[in-house]
Amino acid sequence: MAGLSLQELNALTAVAGRRSFRAAAGHLGVSPSALSHQVASVERRLGVRLFNRTTRSVSLTEAGEHFLARVSPALREIADAVETVNRFRDTPAGLLRFNASEGGAERILPTVMDFMAAYPDMRVDLAVDGRMVDIVAEGFDAGVRGGSAVPQDMIALPFGVPETFMIVGSPAYLQAHGRPIAPADLLRHACIRVRMPSGVLLPWDFERRGETVSIEPPGRLVVGSPGLAIQAAVAGGGIAYVIERAMTDELASGRLVRVLEDWTPPFPGVSLYYPRQRLPSAGLAAFIEHFKAARRRTA
Repeated sequence: MAGLSLQELNALTAVAGRRSFRAAAGHLGVSPSALSHQVASVERRLGVRLFNRTTRSVSLTEAGEHFLARVSPALREIADAVETVNRFRDTPAGLLRFNASEGGAERILPTVMDFMAAYPDMRVDLAVDGRMVDIVAEGFDAGVRGGSAVPQDMIALPFGVPETFMIVGSPAYLQAHGRPIAPADLLRHACIRVRMPSGVLLPWDFERRGETVSIEPPGRLVVGSPGLAIQAAVAGGGIAYVIERAMTDELASGRLVRVLEDWTPPFPGVSLYYPRQRLPSAGLAAFIEHFKAARRRTA
């Protein structure tokens, strides 16, 4: 039997860890079909099936579980050895993988671009994911999320840029239906709801002088993104609850008007976070210092 390459072993562990050829292919930067052929080739040479495949799931066979239980520690040792050598370089090299919400990705992209210019041997994979993922289990170096979404066992570095959700409607809609002056008034309005990638409807939370209110307003229209909610509000479809940075142009042009302003104060924005228990790689350590320096410059 021909020996297995490090690339092939990493492919096996990627598929096993993500239970998906598509997710593993995205992590490895190859196509799902190429990865499937690679795994099938390894199975033929070993003479045993390592994965059970269905149209909906991928799972390890008993043989696969035993094989990867022996292989995985060795792969971690190799990765640690490579990282140890990398620490002796004048500048770090390699790949950094970030998992971010859409808003988090928008916030961190300028810092990423500046970092890549300063460290030409570094590569960055910035994955945008609406669902909350376990960054350790899925092989990411760090995450970028709203502060309240950061797991407690992570080190979080806030961007220091506050965010604001706003209640908005078109001038024509507000003229026809009136302007709400308290959150309870929204129960009598057409409200445009946003369904998050998790399937949950985005809650409408309010605060004023220490008083907090959370409501589930009625609405005939539910959309799958803030951008669609903005379009519907501009078209006069009702009132929307959207983060400010997503509708700067609409507010400036007057196509949307803000209401209930005193009930929607700024709140802490997104944070960069990474595992507390794991020593950062040379690349991540360099990025963290770069991030802190950028934050000091804008403070």
